[in-house]
Amino acid sequence: MRVQRERRNRIGLAFMVSLLVLVVGRLVLVQGVDGAAYAQAAEDSRMRTSPITAVRGEITDRDGKVLAYSVAAERVVADPTVVTDPARTALALTTLLDVPAAELTERLSRDGRYVVLAGQVAPDVTDRIRDLGLGGIYFEDDPVRLYPAGAVGGQVVGFVGQEGEGLAGIEQTYSDQLAGTDGVERVEVDGSGNPIPSGIDDTTPATDGGTVQLTLDEDLQFVVQERLATACADGATTAASAVVLDAQTGEVAAMASCPGYDPGAYGDTDPELLGNPVVSEVYEPGSVMKAVTLAAAIEEGKADPDRVLQVPGHIQAGDTVVTDAHDHAPIGFTVTGILAKSSNVGSIMLAREIGDDKLEEYLRAFGIGSRTGIELPGESAGILEDSADWTASRAANVPIGQGVSVTTLQMASVYQTLANGGVRVPPRVVSSVTAADGTVTAAPRPAGTRVVGEPTAAAMTHMLEAVVGKGGTAPLGAVDGFRVVGKTGTAQRANPDCSCYTGGGYFTTFVGYAPADDPQYVVAVDLERPTSSAEGGQVAAPVFADVMRYALTAGGVVPSGTPRPEFTLTAP
Repeated sequence: MRVQRERRNRIGLAFMVSLLVLVVGRLVLVQGVDGAAYAQAAEDSRMRTSPITAVRGEITDRDGKVLAYSVAAERVVADPTVVTDPARTALALTTLLDVPAAELTERLSRDGRYVVLAGQVAPDVTDRIRDLGLGGIYFEDDPVRLYPAGAVGGQVVGFVGQEGEGLAGIEQTYSDQLAGTDGVERVEVDGSGNPIPSGIDDTTPATDGGTVQLTLDEDLQFVVQERLATACADGATTAASAVVLDAQTGEVAAMASCPGYDPGAYGDTDPELLGNPVVSEVYEPGSVMKAVTLAAAIEEGKADPDRVLQVPGHIQAGDTVVTDAHDHAPIGFTVTGILAKSSNVGSIMLAREIGDDKLEEYLRAFGIGSRTGIELPGESAGILEDSADWTASRAANVPIGQGVSVTTLQMASVYQTLANGGVRVPPRVVSSVTAADGTVTAAPRPAGTRVVGEPTAAAMTHMLEAVVGKGGTAPLGAVDGFRVVGKTGTAQRANPDCSCYTGGGYFTTFVGYAPADDPQYVVAVDLERPTSSAEGGQVAAPVFADVMRYALTAGGVVPSGTPRPEFTLTAP
């Protein structure tokens, strides 16, 4: 019996010693080896991390008028593990957040430590919520993006999505510069989730976004959009576009299309209208392209304004016969007359003297078939086939603006080249970017490229002025007090119902610049008219004249000091 008791005692002692060793070992492991890790874990459990959203920068016009900016607002979020009574908390918040109590209760009862209750809540509302002292309810920056000019400049400015990312226009192209860099708030909180005044605060502040200044003139932009809206309300025009360029710098002073949209209400707009047709939609320009054809002929020494060609009323082009607007007996047109009267046949005759390869060179030098590089998303390069692939009919169509597709911006750039003495400056719409610290970075400006010589540009200006003069195709494009240069275009519109031209209506265009003796502005206008046969000089030229008149007068341009010259359109 004694032996058994001593054996039990030894076993018990061994067990106690083993247990003591285990406990001491665990203590050594916790306090010595893993102490720092456990301390860090305890600290982490008391830390609350939330983002600090950088304030998105402004977008302004050239004079600093604000077109887009952000105002302070907050996102109301919750940690359901801290909320002790979801239903009671929901009742306290339902009216302030305008969210049904049942929906809030469901969110506050979810698993996890983060749930959004409402976004973009005004500061005065979140202040009232703070005063309630509700446990587990927190706040994050969630600014609201506003567009004070509404639809004015909307297609250029663009808009941002629900997460603050740029989705169109300058908001998209310059999203990184506008967005800035978000920060992180990391603070120590008590059991109720409230920051401990003397606790750890390891916060990284946000860096706000920069300001993007555009070359747009808000007032001119408004006028352009109003005039396009009037055109689109005429019962025949389904879409219209216009752009105004500075003749020397290529800077965009205004750019718009009808229908447009308000960036602040983009969600209520047909998604198909949320682009910028001035840079993304292509059309066959028609006779406005004749300026390139005749400039090439003059530059190549094949023509001058007074050269006379016997121009018949029609011409054979492969299996196609091309006519002037009205067939006629041969007329002794001067080259000026060919342009002023918009003779298809005369233009084709000159194009054949140039040759297809050389004409293609000039078309591409003027920017046809390539993107301008403007700082806007979705720009189209247009369509220009290699001359080696032109059929006989295509070789006759391209010189008169058919069989080639362009954007409104590309055609404006062609005429900017002529207005600028033959030097093409790619159009740009951004002036500068100002960082949050005040550092101003001017937008890069591509160097100009000489396309034709100054004498050729001067000759083209002289001939294009005849278009709005007596006997030209566009007297409605004239502006009182100023000598105006321009060209009409009327091109068949493809009918989507038959993939043919029959019944498709027309694109009508007018592109020009003024004053002729000192060009300041280039204006391009095109109207899509599926059910109309009206010509560019009848419907597009008046829109051009209204826009140009405002641009010149508002810009303080002095009226032309010399009268319009007399032009010889036909041989004596």
